[in-house]
Amino acid sequence: MAGIDHVELKTLKDFYALMAASRNLRRRAVAAILDGDSVDRDIPASLSNLLESLEAVPEEEGGKRLRLSGGRTISLDMGYEIDETRKDLFFLEEGEETFLEMLADFHPGFDDHVARGRELLHRVDLDSLVTDRDGTVNNYCARYLTSVQSVYNAVFLTRFARTHVDKPVILTSAPLDGLVRISVNPDGEFYYAASKGRECLDRDGRVRRLDISPDKQKAMDALNARLTELTGRPEYEKFTLIGSGLQFKFGQSTVARQDIGGSIDTIESEAFLTTLEALVAELDPDGRNFRIEDTGLDVEIILTVETEGEGLKDFDKGDGVKFLNGELGLGLADGIGLICGDTGSDVPMLEAALALSPETRAIFVTRKEDLAERVTGLTGAALIVPEPDMLVTILGTL
Repeated sequence: MAGIDHVELKTLKDFYALMAASRNLRRRAVAAILDGDSVDRDIPASLSNLLESLEAVPEEEGGKRLRLSGGRTISLDMGYEIDETRKDLFFLEEGEETFLEMLADFHPGFDDHVARGRELLHRVDLDSLVTDRDGTVNNYCARYLTSVQSVYNAVFLTRFARTHVDKPVILTSAPLDGLVRISVNPDGEFYYAASKGRECLDRDGRVRRLDISPDKQKAMDALNARLTELTGRPEYEKFTLIGSGLQFKFGQSTVARQDIGGSIDTIESEAFLTTLEALVAELDPDGRNFRIEDTGLDVEIILTVETEGEGLKDFDKGDGVKFLNGELGLGLADGIGLICGDTGSDVPMLEAALALSPETRAIFVTRKEDLAERVTGLTGAALIVPEPDMLVTILGTL
């Protein structure tokens, strides 16, 4: 198996290729640990080379500086990639018990939050898990395509999925192919639901999708063609290289206008949002096909759906949960499910699950009081924790 040598990262392409290579190494490590085998010695050595390569990229104001085509450069926040590699090395070299002690030292209140989570789920016979990924069971990264899942993260989540739930689902707004490419869980352990639940890769490797009418798909294709043309212009290309970039999903498209590091000037980011709003208004003047959801980081342009009593609305994760419950047989109405999220866009998942069963449990990752109050106001069987590592540890140590 090919390892990773220490390399000098000069271009953004080099960076993406290096992180893609790390996925294969991490998958090997996860498989060995879960099978009770020793991790090949080349894996920690390769991860050490990865870390040195990332840390060696020149640091300038705003982040690490890499070259683009045409002599241009871009400044990147590589905090996620560096920190998760450090944690993986510590996990592999020092063992799980010492690793958990390190997390407790790093995150204030770690042990208390984990204990409360374990108490919430103690002796609860869970049937399903439906969880968001980024910011929930995965730490945030400044770019989606380099947010490769960590070894420790995959070990903890897969162990929980194998021993505590029949139907584990990771449900995100990301495109399906992107979600699969950055995951290192063993094949067949999770259902990967993407595009807010409109599409799903089941545990047998089959892709399942919620039907979109020909007229709606035609509108989506026209939008994507215009977004491709717009972001191909030199003044807008940078928005494809930060955060979520430009993502064409099933029934939805996403364009980043900012990243978690705030690398785009606020006025420029707001101006780009206005440009996107004008584009959608031009293509859909009557508002029949699209709704815009601005997260402050991403602009999500979502196909509308017709619902009883509500008329046209944007497709949300609650709609995704309802579709997946029927399509995959999650049994949310007959058993107890666990719903996990970290933003307001994840609340509809909880609302949909509670409508099917009031026994539903919830753990949300947030420091925002308004979101915490919204979640705990829906059910008394909810816990709020401030860090994804806390939630992952709760699940991994049950």
